[in-house]
Amino acid sequence: MNMGYALQAENITKQYGDYTALNNLTIKVPEGSIYGLLGPNGAGKTSLIRIINQITMPDKGSVLLNGEPLAPNHIAQIGYMPEERGLYKSMKVGEQCLYLAQLKGLTKKEAKQRLEFWFERLGMQGWWNKKLQELSKGMAQKVQFIVTVLHQPKLLIFDEPFSGFDPVNANLIKDEILYLRDQGATIIFSTHRMESVEEMCDHIALINKSNLVLEGPINRVKQEYRNNDYQISILSETDSWLNELPVEWQAQSTDIKGLDNTVDFKIHLQKEVSINEVFNRLTQLGEVTHFSEIIPSINDIFIKNVGSNE
Repeated sequence: MNMGYALQAENITKQYGDYTALNNLTIKVPEGSIYGLLGPNGAGKTSLIRIINQITMPDKGSVLLNGEPLAPNHIAQIGYMPEERGLYKSMKVGEQCLYLAQLKGLTKKEAKQRLEFWFERLGMQGWWNKKLQELSKGMAQKVQFIVTVLHQPKLLIFDEPFSGFDPVNANLIKDEILYLRDQGATIIFSTHRMESVEEMCDHIALINKSNLVLEGPINRVKQEYRNNDYQISILSETDSWLNELPVEWQAQSTDIKGLDNTVDFKIHLQKEVSINEVFNRLTQLGEVTHFSEIIPSINDIFIKNVGSNE
């Protein structure tokens, strides 16, 4: 992966009256990555997205797109799918897609060819003459998705892209986002679905109360939040020995009877404790069927940083 940056937002501050929506925020989105923009409601994510799309301007700071200061002509290189969809309800789907594609600079012929490709790809062939108001929310979302990606922008921004989709279609859109990334697009997406972040993102940024809390490659962020906790299962007729484990291990039974009479529990180790010594001690108690470090999920990290602020 090329480690150039598709987008750099540097020292962005945005205020609305006395309210600070973004406070000196800096993020860098690597080219060809899927970048998760996370945070509770009101954190400042939408304000940042609006600045990138030049809907509003920052009070301080700058935005670079592929190393160039953001300018009006860059709109053609960005595709934006807002959470609040903005399509014309009484207009036919095909006409509307053609119209919006031409606004993005495509010829009618180009637009029609690309629309045929996407309509077939997403199973929408029979929708051309339907009015948007005749479609379900999920179907309308598919139309919005196509309108967003049709002009093949280098940077795609999806705000809650899975909202309104059933699990099958949410999975379909997830696969399409990965397909677009593989075609060379850089993708920023903002979502509350942490499992989607785990599955898809290379990098994340977490914003809380207008401030950047953390940013970086998802694996590095998870490494930084490791806590030396381990999940263990031992095949044993009894769990009376749990109380005899060293106090400093902070052993906790998970109160779940495992398969095949295993005793399942967690331990927390001090950094200086040797894993080999721990493992050898455990094998004296019975057959160790599972021993793994508990790596925090993005959801765990989100809650740890945001807590009950939502």
